[in-house]
Amino acid sequence: MTLVAFLTVATLHLLAAISPGPAFVMCLRVSVAEGFRPAVALSLGMGLGATLWAFAALAGLAVLFEVLPMALTVLRFAGAAFLIWLAVMMWKHARKPLPQSAPDVPVRGSASAFRLGITTQLANPKPAVFFGAVFVGLVPGDTALWVKALLLAVVFLNEALWYIAVSRLMSGRPAQTLYRKAKTHLDRLFGGLMAALAVKLAAG
Repeated sequence: MTLVAFLTVATLHLLAAISPGPAFVMCLRVSVAEGFRPAVALSLGMGLGATLWAFAALAGLAVLFEVLPMALTVLRFAGAAFLIWLAVMMWKHARKPLPQSAPDVPVRGSASAFRLGITTQLANPKPAVFFGAVFVGLVPGDTALWVKALLLAVVFLNEALWYIAVSRLMSGRPAQTLYRKAKTHLDRLFGGLMAALAVKLAAG
């Protein structure tokens, strides 16, 4: 695999990571509602989730979807159902005030936020399609294992660092003050966006 091809894959993935989706919506919500530390754990979980999809693509998951299209359909609807559940929870608890806690104590534990990041990322099978298309087209089958490992590391860093940057911006005091004042409306907005993304995912 040439250096140009490697950088092309890395750049395409970074652009895909930056594009808004369920993970972005969840990152915004956790950042403004719960602060930077749980949002960082969430971001790391999203990085791992994306890396798992990339690893699956390298292992031939894209070929499986071509042979058994129904598998992708089932996965797509399962992911949409999970996103709808998240949207319902956001809407249902929109009126509930945030728990009172010390400034240095996150509302959500890091382990819980990390798991949420992974499940949110895995609920969207479109990254599997993206990685399958990109890797099949640009990563030769005889690529050395260390190069593939480096690609997976780049995927993780692209995703995690992007969402950490978003978290840093949105977890500041101005954003949190705004959120506390308009929690009901913002939670319903986040829930509505998540539901819209779920419908789009289910529709293919």
